[in-house]
Amino acid sequence: MIAATNITKRFGDFVALDDVSLEVPDGSLTALLGPSGSGKSTLLRIIGGLEAPDAGQVLINDRDATTTSPQRRGIGFVFQHYAAFKHMTVRDNVAFGLKVRKQPKARIKERVDELLGIVGLAGYAERYPSQLSGGQRQRMALARALAVEPEVLLLDEPFGALDARVRTELREWLRRLHEEVHVTTLLVTHDQEEAMSIADHIAVMDHGRIEQVGAPRDLYDQPANPFVMSFLGPVSKLGSKLVRPHDISLSQIAVEGAAQAMVSRIVHLGFEVRVDLMLAEGEAVEVQLTRHEADELELHVDDIVWLRSAGAPALSA
Repeated sequence: MIAATNITKRFGDFVALDDVSLEVPDGSLTALLGPSGSGKSTLLRIIGGLEAPDAGQVLINDRDATTTSPQRRGIGFVFQHYAAFKHMTVRDNVAFGLKVRKQPKARIKERVDELLGIVGLAGYAERYPSQLSGGQRQRMALARALAVEPEVLLLDEPFGALDARVRTELREWLRRLHEEVHVTTLLVTHDQEEAMSIADHIAVMDHGRIEQVGAPRDLYDQPANPFVMSFLGPVSKLGSKLVRPHDISLSQIAVEGAAQAMVSRIVHLGFEVRVDLMLAEGEAVEVQLTRHEADELELHVDDIVWLRSAGAPALSA
């Protein structure tokens, strides 16, 4: 387990972390999610020993690691840029940490072969990093981090430099890998879909503070405040309330308590239809419908409809 308690970090006058506390359960995959400048990478680096906090404490498996060097924390790191040794083969890159620790040659070969099999690079052992795709290089980086059997794995935007299709493939692969190796993992990302799809727990950060921690579905369905709600998915403002676009119902008949609006645009996105509307007060609202719902309504631009919240409880803006 990782426990960061009352962590504060300043860079000059800028407060990067303001009295932050976080627990990462044993064996979990927890995501630090937030916009640029929210403090998520700084918190990860403090946990890893790459930055020193101005105040607070870091415990790793009940050991005080606050002033311990990164090499002695039992941590594996993977960053956005994999920093591979270009002159070494994939096998030698993965084996590097084991060689530094002077492990027996037979043990090194066994461990490297095992990991290359796990990450799907068994047939690439004698290639060089330049001969791999971006996704393959990142899998090599993960194998290298896991080779020394770390107690904790820290991932800082590991898929940030990859294109959208490869990112999707790799995050699905990372989830499967985690289920196989069960190492306590902390992932930094600004990608909501990435965090929601692979993490057991998410800590949403903003301006150096943790706004809410919980399971992905709990955060989406029961956000603590407007920032969490808006950061974890699209929102529309209906009167004084924030509502998910898919939780707004449309009617072509006046309904008590509903708001009148005019259809300004209809966008078909496969199974989903996005309807942009303009309220009488001039505010724009977005509604998400299924294709079946849209077909039943037979909406057209300039139609007048009535809107009301029909799903989860709305949140005051």
